[in-house]
Amino acid sequence: MINKSSKIYISGHTGLVGSAVLRRLKKDGYRNILLADHKSLDLTRQQETERFFLREKPEYVFHAAAKVGGILANATSPADFIYQNIMISTNIINSSYKSHVKKLINLGSSCIYPKHSKQPIREKYFMSGILEPTNEAYAIAKISAIKLCKFYNEQFGTNYISVMPTNLYGTNDNFDLKTSHVLPALLRKFHDARTLKRKSITVWGTGNPRREFLHVDDLADALVFLMQNKNYNDIGEFVNIGTGVDITIKDLAFLIKNIIGYTGQIVFDTSKPDGTHQKLLDLTRLHKLGWKHSISLEEGIRSTYKWYIEHHT
Repeated sequence: MINKSSKIYISGHTGLVGSAVLRRLKKDGYRNILLADHKSLDLTRQQETERFFLREKPEYVFHAAAKVGGILANATSPADFIYQNIMISTNIINSSYKSHVKKLINLGSSCIYPKHSKQPIREKYFMSGILEPTNEAYAIAKISAIKLCKFYNEQFGTNYISVMPTNLYGTNDNFDLKTSHVLPALLRKFHDARTLKRKSITVWGTGNPRREFLHVDDLADALVFLMQNKNYNDIGEFVNIGTGVDITIKDLAFLIKNIIGYTGQIVFDTSKPDGTHQKLLDLTRLHKLGWKHSISLEEGIRSTYKWYIEHHT
């Protein structure tokens, strides 16, 4: 059973998810948290990762390290996305087995589901159709990690849990317009437009696709809940994590526009790709496990914008 002195390793602790898990564990009084940045540990290198695990011997692992990005980044660097993410997950999962980690939570992504999946998306729709081409490389890497956890559990009796969060945002997000996801990209665009008094801003696509958004602090709460209370036998191959509520990109843009106070026009560039039309997760399994989100989208965007102002302006 995990306790306040258990040795816990968070991979990717400087990223959006990892930093949220770190904040939550510190808030809850966990004292023995193991961290290693890119300079001290290259997770794409097998021997380096194995030496780290065998030396440090973490008891519990939150695997949040990944190369991530939006449509543009995925479309222009697919080889980087599939190679780096497969290597990172393979090395962490295998090293966890070799060093006798008691429990691991593997972070996936809702992009693992088919492009034309029925809505809302249930866990059983996994691998039932073709993937969205714009993030296929990333999705295949995440699918590989899910299967690795499953097969290690079946062959070696490990306790590795996979979770599929919906689109994430929040404190410590990436606001680089070339590599960020849609919500932080829009937040940055509207802020810049208001600051520079631009008459209009351009949003990719038609604005019609629907997306579900989960604040990263809610995700961290769910991950700690699962680590403390649930095992692989309780969850199965993986479990969705989200809010169960989605919004069109157009409505999201107007919501962010109003929160930031931008008074110009929004232009939708229909020559740019929309991506998947809808990706709403079914949360029946998660709710039966005993967890629900608590941060509303408007509340979450306001707190994220406040953090952005404090740290990026």
